[in-house]
Amino acid sequence: MTDVPALRVLMGYDGSPAANAAVGVGALLFPGAHARIVYLWTPPFARKSLHRRLWTGASHLNDLVEAIEREGRWEADQIAAVGTTLARAAGWEAEPLVERGYGGEGFKVAQLAQELNSDVVLVGSRGLSGGAAVLGSVSDMIVHYSPKPVLVAAHPLLIAEHAALTGGPVLIGWDGSAGARGALTEAEHLFPARDLLLVSVNDEKAAGRPADFTEAGDGRRAAPLSVGSRYGTSAGAVADTLADLARERHAALVVVGSRGRSALREVLLGSVAMQTLHRAHRPVLVVPPAGRRSGHTGAERPSPN
Repeated sequence: MTDVPALRVLMGYDGSPAANAAVGVGALLFPGAHARIVYLWTPPFARKSLHRRLWTGASHLNDLVEAIEREGRWEADQIAAVGTTLARAAGWEAEPLVERGYGGEGFKVAQLAQELNSDVVLVGSRGLSGGAAVLGSVSDMIVHYSPKPVLVAAHPLLIAEHAALTGGPVLIGWDGSAGARGALTEAEHLFPARDLLLVSVNDEKAAGRPADFTEAGDGRRAAPLSVGSRYGTSAGAVADTLADLARERHAALVVVGSRGRSALREVLLGSVAMQTLHRAHRPVLVVPPAGRRSGHTGAERPSPN
C-alpha cells in the first residue's frame, strides 16, 4: 500500500488570537499535515519604545538603522517560533518561515504558496496584521491572488462550530460551473475522509425542482441537495443560505469556487465566494479558477479598469 503524502499547508501567522485559533482549526481539518508557518515583517518593525532605546545607544544614524533591522528580525523570528510550537503541539510537522516584506502581504503569501507548491493556504479571518486588519485587507487579498485554495478560519468560533471541525461534513456550493467542479475536486483531495454535501441554492419557486448533479455526484461520495433561499438569489442571499445550511447540517466548513473576476471587481461588486467569507461564521475554503491554479500569481493582479 502506497503511503499518501502529507498535505502541504502554508499558514500566514502574525501572533494574534485569530492566528493562534487558526492553527487549531487547521490541525483538526488537515491532521498530520506538513506546515510552513510564515511570518512577514516590514522594517522598521520594532516598536517606538524600542526605537528610543536603540537611539540612545547609537552614535550614528546607520547604527540605529542596523540595530532596528537586527532587533526587528529577532522579534519576527520569535513570533514565527511561537506559531511553529503551537502547530507542532497540535500535531503538525511544522517549520517557521520568516520573510521580509515591503507591503502587499497578501500578494507575497500568494507567491510563496506557488513557489512552495502548497496544497492549501491557511489564514485567520483577521489577516496577517493583528487587530488592525479585518476581512477586506490581507485575508481578502490572499484569497484574490492565491493560485492555491485558501482556507479562511473564522474567529471566534462558537462551541458547536468548533465541535463540527472534528467530523462534520464538507458543504460545497454547487451551480454546475467550472468553478464549482474545481471546488469539488479540491474538496475530494483535501478531505478524502469527509462526507461531501453539494448544495444548489435556488429561489423558493425552484426549490422543489430536481437539480442535475449527475456528473458531480456519480461515483463520488457527494450527496446532492437543492434548497430554496428565503433571502433571494443575490450573492449575499446565496451566502446566507449556505451559512444557514452549514449550521443545520453541522458542517465543518464551507467550500466555494471563485469565478476568477479581477480583485477590484470582486471587492466592489461582491461574489458568492467573498460574501460567504463574511457571513458563514465557520471556516471557508475558496478555490481559485483553474487558470489561476495552473498559472502564476502575477497574472491575477487587479485591472485598474
